[in-house]
Amino acid sequence: MTRSAVALRGARLSYGDRVLWDGLDLEIEPGEFIAVLGPNGSGKTSLMRVLLGLQPLSAGTVEIAGGNRRRIGYIPQQRAVDHSLTLRGRDLVGFGLDGHEWGTGLRGRGVRRRKVDEALAAVGATSYADAPIGLLSGGEQQRLRVAQALVGDPEVLLCDEPLLSLDLAHQRSVSDLIDARRRTADTAVLFVTHEINPVLPLVDRVLYLVEGRFRIGKPSEVMTSETLSELYRTNVEVVKVRDQILVVGACEEGQSHHLAGEDA
Repeated sequence: MTRSAVALRGARLSYGDRVLWDGLDLEIEPGEFIAVLGPNGSGKTSLMRVLLGLQPLSAGTVEIAGGNRRRIGYIPQQRAVDHSLTLRGRDLVGFGLDGHEWGTGLRGRGVRRRKVDEALAAVGATSYADAPIGLLSGGEQQRLRVAQALVGDPEVLLCDEPLLSLDLAHQRSVSDLIDARRRTADTAVLFVTHEINPVLPLVDRVLYLVEGRFRIGKPSEVMTSETLSELYRTNVEVVKVRDQILVVGACEEGQSHHLAGEDA
């Protein structure tokens, strides 16, 4: 019997009297693509921190990658990079392989270089691998972050708003890279995003978090007017236009969309 790549059972996370989520049961199978949605403060990034071992649960249990945290890949939110930074693209990718070690250890320089080159080629970043990352575009930098997350051959890939600040073309290319990895290597993907449309064709299930409440299911089950109105406890309209989902409602003061950028 194949074990789950990620298993949360009876999971609760709270800060004092504030409960982000409680009674969360979620099992993610190898090769499954899960999108995590919700407004600011709903606990999306906090869920990433729990899975990375940076934040303990208030109650319940979590298991990930069979307890081997070196089999976890992580793609952080897009951040501005100082233009004067001279770190090369291949050096950034290499940190994903042995950044936790001194030197190259037993891995050897030749094996290390081969793995880094393979990761760079997989994301189409070979042509700028030796360029300073401070001089690269946001899309190029994010491809390198994907390569960094994949170079260690992860069993689970955690993505925290990896499409933030990217244009539509780069959103699609980064999403396709992540999807290709999970299909070829059976990597489980947990993908926090403020906008489901770029990954909608790729997603198996959605975890939607709102003010301590949540729903888990296929996009067709969760992304409905009825389900989101119940979660937000106000009228929310879900409109489908061709292959796009538009969500309109008074979910956050001054906003018509259902999500925003940074999270708790």
